[in-house]
Amino acid sequence: MSKKSGLPLGIDVGGSGIKGAPVDLKKGEFSGKRKRIDTPAKSTPDAVGDIIGQIVDHFDEVRGDSPIGITIPGVVTKGVVRTAANIDKSWLDFEAETMLEQKLGHDIVLVNDADAAGVAELHYGAAKGQQGLVILTTLGTGIGTALIHNGVLIPNSELGHLELDGFDAEKRAASSIKDNEGLTYPEWAERLQRYYSHLENLLWPDLFVVGGGVSKDAEEFLPLLRLRTPIVPAQLENKAGIIGAAHLAQEYHDSQ
Repeated sequence: MSKKSGLPLGIDVGGSGIKGAPVDLKKGEFSGKRKRIDTPAKSTPDAVGDIIGQIVDHFDEVRGDSPIGITIPGVVTKGVVRTAANIDKSWLDFEAETMLEQKLGHDIVLVNDADAAGVAELHYGAAKGQQGLVILTTLGTGIGTALIHNGVLIPNSELGHLELDGFDAEKRAASSIKDNEGLTYPEWAERLQRYYSHLENLLWPDLFVVGGGVSKDAEEFLPLLRLRTPIVPAQLENKAGIIGAAHLAQEYHDSQ
């Protein structure tokens, strides 16, 4: 393997697909066409690691000391995956960062997927230039969250699991619940109102950023919310995880 420095690579591991692209961090954009491969039906660490390896091999830009950032849909502490919502339960308490580094022959940074999205929105999207506390929420199958204070990520917040009216908040207010229960946007907005009011009363944020696929329909529900905190849709959509992972990997690489 030749020692050369190319663009950082971001890889976003999801429940249905594993996606990667080299990222131009000056622009906050992909520098090449994204590569996507279906997540294996049995999404064990080894099976997912094989797919990640295929994506890394696909991009000639990533060789030598170029950083690689990888997201996972779970809490990550010191390279160990602690939760596994939409991936195989064999990830639980698994030393994933070490395994992936050995499989890829490359240093990596492993990060929670919502945290990566939050970092991307901070540097290139809806939260750019924002001081104070930013809370990014991803409304999807569940509710993912990222806390960023004065530009610094506070990792592994799990605020989708706050108790709300006797329920896990995401069991009441995720966009999947809207779909499953056939809620109209105004009906769903009543639940979002409870959730975001609860968050702002606990943490007093300066900005909410709302991501997830449903954010493209933000005009249908965000104007219905009455909050003291500004609340805006995310700008990077499904690119955020890849861009944020690449940014965090480069940041770590530069600090070594």
